[in-house]
Amino acid sequence: MKSIFFISDVHLGLYDKLREKEKEGRLLAFLSYVEEHGDELFIIGDLFDYWFEYKYVIPRGFHHTISKLGLMVEKGIRIHYVAGNHDFWLKDFFPKDLGIPIYKDPFEVMLRGKKFYLHHGDGLALKDTGYRILKKVLRSRLNIFLFTLLHPDLTAPLAKSSSRGSREYTANKDYGETDGMILFATKKIVSGCDAVVMGHRHKPISLKIGNGIYINLGDWISYSTYAEFNGTDLELRTWSHA
Repeated sequence: MKSIFFISDVHLGLYDKLREKEKEGRLLAFLSYVEEHGDELFIIGDLFDYWFEYKYVIPRGFHHTISKLGLMVEKGIRIHYVAGNHDFWLKDFFPKDLGIPIYKDPFEVMLRGKKFYLHHGDGLALKDTGYRILKKVLRSRLNIFLFTLLHPDLTAPLAKSSSRGSREYTANKDYGETDGMILFATKKIVSGCDAVVMGHRHKPISLKIGNGIYINLGDWISYSTYAEFNGTDLELRTWSHA
């Protein structure tokens, strides 16, 4: 039986071209591994550092990854994309052009008899009221519509600057001694989930909670971490293949 894989926070487009080429190379090698050893992949948000779709325009510079994902779907790999806080402006390109469903909200899913709860993780920190307010503003249908009225050459630099600020805010903020994401995961496991998988915090965590497990997928900026579920065990791993 092949495995199910989980990945988050690659943030393609974050650095200069040379560093991004190296990071995308690691990602493409990992996707080839998934293609050989897996039959399902969940992207738990922030594959891109910035993503905003217009009706006929998508951001440039990611064609290798996009093509690879499309080819994987054609070969029978089921891919799911949970929107993160850097790429929640996804529209219909992934489902219509690539056959990859997108999820704007966290959800429960049964995988090989186990109940998983999947959430990018943004907005769960206990001391993050400011972000939760900002999240509502950024996801407002009116604000998104107004943004589309601007030319992409104007909106891209603005959005990238916003993404950079959001990422630095997440990395440097003092969330206090109590981890809201772990508290949330605990509640989900107590309520009957076998596994809770998140990203967002850029810090890989594998934590047994009662009869369940909480995994934070870390990122591909500093860690190159991912999770693999073989039908019995869910494990956090580090990509180290050549």
